[in-house]
Amino acid sequence: MTDKILKPAPLAYQNEPFLNSPDGRILRLLSEYSEPLSRFRREQIQDTVVFFGSARIPSQNHASHRLAEVRGNGDQVSAAQQAKDMKAAEAAVDMARYYEDARRLAHLLTEWSTQIPAKRHRFVVTTGGGPGIMEAANLGAHEAGGKTIGLNINLPFEQNPNPYITPSLNFEFHYFFMRKFWFAYLAKALVIFPGGFGTLDEFFEIVTLAQTEKLAKKIVIVIYGSAYWKKIVNFDAMVDAGVISASDLDLFKMSDSPEESFEFLKEGLTRYHLAPQQAKRSPEPAVPEIARTRP
Repeated sequence: MTDKILKPAPLAYQNEPFLNSPDGRILRLLSEYSEPLSRFRREQIQDTVVFFGSARIPSQNHASHRLAEVRGNGDQVSAAQQAKDMKAAEAAVDMARYYEDARRLAHLLTEWSTQIPAKRHRFVVTTGGGPGIMEAANLGAHEAGGKTIGLNINLPFEQNPNPYITPSLNFEFHYFFMRKFWFAYLAKALVIFPGGFGTLDEFFEIVTLAQTEKLAKKIVIVIYGSAYWKKIVNFDAMVDAGVISASDLDLFKMSDSPEESFEFLKEGLTRYHLAPQQAKRSPEPAVPEIARTRP
């Protein structure tokens, strides 16, 4: 016999080595579903409007200051470097208009949605939570006095929560596909601003679900910035080649004005998600319906 007394083993749900191991992956996945769900319920979020766009697009003020700084560096760098820096700074000033437009559109949308008589918050502006267009949309919604959501992801660069997200609705994800799930789960509309690979990925994924009727809801889509997008994606060429139908172009609207975009979103959200509820005169569900796959 021995007088040695063993310490109690940690409870399984407090065993960090296990939770962070491959065997604990299923629990981590469930956590990235269950924890956001509990917060959305607590915060009374019924549905969202998701803004996608580049994390690299600065505000007009920031871009202008950067351009002035580059102009003042002419005698400190080589001619080649100066030319490269000027090109980038001038491009940033040009693209900064999209930051200001995203901010304005999010403000208009939030100003309207907060006036909708409902038990829960409707059409809450949601972004990936980082800088650039995401910051602009969260800022616009914040300035309008509404709640605003940030679905952040752990990345090696570009991705830190911007300060305009409602603190209780600031999320951090490890798994990209769980973050994508939450973008789609509550979304009743998308606004696609100029962006890179991530923006294209999010747009094509959800527009494909809409095209193939795999969403149990009508989703309203705005592609913002026709000059940019028509250079990046030739939708008409896709129709001409027969890889999509001409009617597929009706799945979204291109716009170049915050006011025009707002009116389109307002009309679509009212027609598909407010008018039917008013007609049924039924109480709102306790939990928003999932964007489920049809059988």
